[in-house]
Amino acid sequence: MRLTTKGRFAVTAILDLALSQKGGPVSLAGISERQGISLSYLEQLFGKLRRNALVSSVRGPGGGYLLAKNLEEVSVADIIRAVDEPIDATSCGGKENCHDDQKCITHDLWTGLNEQIFDYLSSVKLATLVARQKERRAGNGDPVQFFDMRERRESDTIPA
Repeated sequence: MRLTTKGRFAVTAILDLALSQKGGPVSLAGISERQGISLSYLEQLFGKLRRNALVSSVRGPGGGYLLAKNLEEVSVADIIRAVDEPIDATSCGGKENCHDDQKCITHDLWTGLNEQIFDYLSSVKLATLVARQKERRAGNGDPVQFFDMRERRESDTIPA
């Protein structure tokens, strides 16, 4: 399974939007500058995010984008799916024609991995990512924890 820049940039950009939106729209130029993502690429991504009702646009001076849903309603999987990013570890795209037009011997393994990845990304809400970034920015000394499917251990944290 490989998450391309499309999915990574979409999650980064929407997290930036959530952190920067203080009652008003956020410009893509601002997100581009803060995150180092090309403005034209952001325009493409936000077109898909808008069509999938994750963001809404405001035209005119002072315009930009707003989140269209509550932070608790949006998962990382929703964002990735909205920009047409495949979450697929199979070599056949799930078509079961990986080996001489038949299902290969490891197909079920990779399909199970897809399900685990999707379940995990579905469980991580934008609200959680925002809270962790705000905590980190506040510099309150608490460790910022990695998102991990494993049971968390002290070694899974990094200093804020």
